[in-house]
Amino acid sequence: MARVRRHRPSALLPLIARASATYSLESSWLESPYRKYTPWALADAARVSLACGNEYRKDAGDADLLQILDMYVRLEDYFLRDIDEDALGRWLLRASGEQMTYQEPVFQDLARAAAMLTQTAGTREARCLQPGWEEELLGTSLSHYVGIAQLLWASAISCAGRFDPASLEAPGAERICAEIPATTILSVAEEHFVIDAAAFRHNNDQARMTTDPLLRRFEFNPLRGKPLVKGYGPGFLAPVSQLIPAKASPLGIYYSGVARFGDAFTQDLGDLFEAYVGRQLGLLPNATVRPEIAYGRSKARSVDWIVVTDELVLLVEVKSVRPTWHLRLASERRVDEVNRMLGRAYGQIDNTAALIASGQKEFTEVPTDRPVHGLIVTMEPFHIVNAPVQRPQLPATTVPVTVCSISELENMVTITDAPVGRLLLERAGDAQRSSYALREALPGHTHARNAVLDAGWDSYPWRHAAAGQVPSEPAGTGL
Repeated sequence: MARVRRHRPSALLPLIARASATYSLESSWLESPYRKYTPWALADAARVSLACGNEYRKDAGDADLLQILDMYVRLEDYFLRDIDEDALGRWLLRASGEQMTYQEPVFQDLARAAAMLTQTAGTREARCLQPGWEEELLGTSLSHYVGIAQLLWASAISCAGRFDPASLEAPGAERICAEIPATTILSVAEEHFVIDAAAFRHNNDQARMTTDPLLRRFEFNPLRGKPLVKGYGPGFLAPVSQLIPAKASPLGIYYSGVARFGDAFTQDLGDLFEAYVGRQLGLLPNATVRPEIAYGRSKARSVDWIVVTDELVLLVEVKSVRPTWHLRLASERRVDEVNRMLGRAYGQIDNTAALIASGQKEFTEVPTDRPVHGLIVTMEPFHIVNAPVQRPQLPATTVPVTVCSISELENMVTITDAPVGRLLLERAGDAQRSSYALREALPGHTHARNAVLDAGWDSYPWRHAAAGQVPSEPAGTGL
């Protein structure tokens, strides 16, 4: 922290923004000087400068930024001094939460926003997501909101981390403003994407969960809520360009919706997410997808989706949950938290498997002559949840169960050169591979386009100009 505070924010922040724009792609991080220019390191440097810096310090140069990033990598971690058997697991939770959030595929995140929120029908009457909710929450349509995020992101990458509102009056900008009026672009940007230093400091104080300086970098960074800052040169500055599209992802919209509508928005989104998972499962070739089954006198419910393939029966439980700070920081409550969020899903899968095996009358159309596997699909990744350092902390089951994120499912259902059922069986039969994230079993296969995601993407104003510039393949997941 002291090393960052040596420099004026007005001198250091533009350097951080320019570096983030220069190394905006995951492949470029490894090609940056000494592999130091990672978005999580840049984000923490920007956070400290905004929250703790002042203008009575000295200027900064490229050599200063490199030294700051080098010192970030050298920050001490509890893993280096803890000696108990859970130390590795705690370190992995913190490191994966810090790093892997920047490695989610942007195309899928943005396409999913429209595919789920405007193109999927829920099963219950919505309380918040009624006609007009987009304008009430976002200040414009969802299509325009995502388009504005793309515009801000593209400007940040191509203009050394800046978006200057004056560019909307420059020659050629009329093509942009013909799609989205300049007044809409600026009002939405100011409302949802831009923050000043004073508001940032307030939000940063509110976000602190611990006074431990070794855990600060794993906490919520207010730049995730407002990725552009003003007051540091012309227009708006994006210290970490990768955070701009995340604001328009379903997760980013979730946080905006909860802040505006409360728990009712959570319930609406959960219903849509369950239906959206069903749409994705429907893309599986040669598979029968059944919705949840009510059984017995009490009309209890099975898992959310039952998928029957030639190779196996897949029981799918959908959880629209996301890791809390107890998991991100690996606090003492981490085990209770992960069980609170996912424990019931394991039990639901095991109970449904038992009902099928026992011949419960409502399940007679589900075959009993093939293996049964479980899949828990989450809206946000629960990193390392299948690994030996975390899986034993969750309920034991009689059938193999894998937790996967929605982006992993979106990629799995498009495999064309092998039956997905066989792929899952082979993975479960390998003691080591079965503890990896599901995405590790997907590379090396031939994939079709995901029609659900493509339909979502096609609803955006820059679909033709930007589709070829945003990666559609899943990003790597190495720490």
